[in-house]
Amino acid sequence: MRGKMYGSLSDRIFAGLLLTLGGAVIVIAALMAWELWLGGAAAFHNFGFWAFTFGTSWDAVNERFGAWPFLLGTVVTSAAALTISFLPSLAAAIAIAEYAPRWLGEVIAYLIDLLAALPSVVYGLWGIFVLVPLVRDHVEQPLFLWSAGHAPSLMGLFGPPTGIGMLSAVLVLSLMIIPYSSSLARDAIRLVPREQREAMYALGATRWEVVRRVVLPYARGGIFAGVVLALARALGETMAVTMLIGNGHQLPFSVFGPAATMASVIANEFTEATGDLHLSSLLAIGFLLFVLSLLVNLAADWMLRRMSFGEGRR
Repeated sequence: MRGKMYGSLSDRIFAGLLLTLGGAVIVIAALMAWELWLGGAAAFHNFGFWAFTFGTSWDAVNERFGAWPFLLGTVVTSAAALTISFLPSLAAAIAIAEYAPRWLGEVIAYLIDLLAALPSVVYGLWGIFVLVPLVRDHVEQPLFLWSAGHAPSLMGLFGPPTGIGMLSAVLVLSLMIIPYSSSLARDAIRLVPREQREAMYALGATRWEVVRRVVLPYARGGIFAGVVLALARALGETMAVTMLIGNGHQLPFSVFGPAATMASVIANEFTEATGDLHLSSLLAIGFLLFVLSLLVNLAADWMLRRMSFGEGRR
């Protein structure tokens, strides 16, 4: 009886501790959103919430600020990086979990996970000294010269071949988010029950048929969770993107031309903002980035629940 009483008490203490810690996370997130909203209230009040969000002018001299170029730049760079990195990360996960010998798979997995441990400034420096010359000399300049001779109307789409711009930033960002989607996809594939594979092999299926018809459908929830984690990482990336994207405030974008993201404009101008309205506008952009990340995660959670419901129903 005494042991049961102590066990019940310890269970209640442990449950209370978990609830406290979980509630603290929610409170901290709410306080962050509130502080960003208070900091950006002057910009929202001066320009209007929707006018500021979809405004295309960013002029610190005349104190005219709009967040649309940076919001669009964040969405475009993140979506493009996710599109480029998805197939390589999934292929790496399948190769490690299904095809490679165990010792080789562990080595490859370690090297891929090591990419997540590198500081973003290292990616930025590598991008400036290695990737930018390659992109400029072997991708941008040939396409620019081709468009100048055969399709002059495309020159505005491509932009000047400087190497610093959207393309380089997207390529580096896609490399940075591969470990996040690949690691979760690898774990999800390894959690597929062996009986599922053996049943397909008993029916005469090849290894690729087993992967395509059994492993990937069964593990799609974990694969999608990795995609969401990679997208969240891409939305908030600052230093590497700031060093490579060119930090242009204009619309529309060109493939090779400069652009900016919400995180990069905050990193570039926060210490140089002298006026109260300029500082408030940067904090307002931080609030919009917070809201964008929240909406993306909520939408991904809803889609993941729908996928899990469909799997359970089948």
